[in-house]
Amino acid sequence: MTVNVQELNRTVSDLRGRLDPLYREVERVIVGQRTMIDRLLVGLMTGGHMLLEGVPGLAKTLAVRTLARGLRLTFSRIQFTPDLLPADVIGTQIYNPRSGEFSIKKGPIFANVVLADEINRAPAKVQSALLEAMQEKQVTIGDNSYILEQPFLVLATQNPIEQEGTYPLPEAQVDRFMLKLKLTYPSKEEELLILNRMSAIEPILTIDAVLGPSDLFALRKALDEIYVDDKIKRYIVEIVHCTRKPGDYGLDIAPYIQYGASPRATIFLTRAAKAQAFLDGRGYVTPQDVKSIGLDVLRHRVTVTYEAEAEDITSETLLQRIFNSLKVP
Repeated sequence: MTVNVQELNRTVSDLRGRLDPLYREVERVIVGQRTMIDRLLVGLMTGGHMLLEGVPGLAKTLAVRTLARGLRLTFSRIQFTPDLLPADVIGTQIYNPRSGEFSIKKGPIFANVVLADEINRAPAKVQSALLEAMQEKQVTIGDNSYILEQPFLVLATQNPIEQEGTYPLPEAQVDRFMLKLKLTYPSKEEELLILNRMSAIEPILTIDAVLGPSDLFALRKALDEIYVDDKIKRYIVEIVHCTRKPGDYGLDIAPYIQYGASPRATIFLTRAAKAQAFLDGRGYVTPQDVKSIGLDVLRHRVTVTYEAEAEDITSETLLQRIFNSLKVP
């Protein structure tokens, strides 16, 4: 199959301009954090759920709420707490004694953009209530299943697991997040801008909704057209396989890896690399696209052993060694 790269580049460049108004609106509220904004748009364009981790006060919730206000989509926020029940998330059946019948009360999961705030402050049974919605795009209440309206995206925030009152997320749920982004403190210059913008008792944070569902569907269609060469595909597969059998690639890190990345990681890494190429205005994927976003796709899919924890070796450290060692096509 012949691919007209120049035509693809022109198409992508034209559609990429649709995101500029959204960037401007979000940056009216959020100072810095350009990588986080880029990653949020990657999730939005690919339909991939996203997990934001950082200490309290780094604008995780504010960023998601701001992004949602810039979209003509329905939005709901779920505050995860230790006493939350699954029915509080997905909904429940309500019995009417007069008619003797049950009616369905849908939960906040029935929205286009769902903010799962501090998701790791609720026990596993509540977190598991999201599994079907995140993977199957549907929710089962009683005997019936209800399809969630598209586009559907879960943007979750969590505090570092070392903090008080947190529960580790189940591996099955973590794997359903396309990206996991770790946020850090702003620079001194950025913090001064935050001070000037947010120090008022009630800061004015109004933004306009600039993108709707039709825009998102057009962007997603364009992503499907972005060209991925067979060499890039093999490179992605080798990265994922190296997390499972690093010895086959000459790396001595096998004692530190308990579980490698699943095939879902291969799919998500390809989609994310396409979205990264799109944000850069290109109609084709380069190895740098894969490497630049690969850590956010894989860091939560590689489980380290107790030996690695004892030596203070993280999944990020191991993945960086993999990226540095594998031959780039």
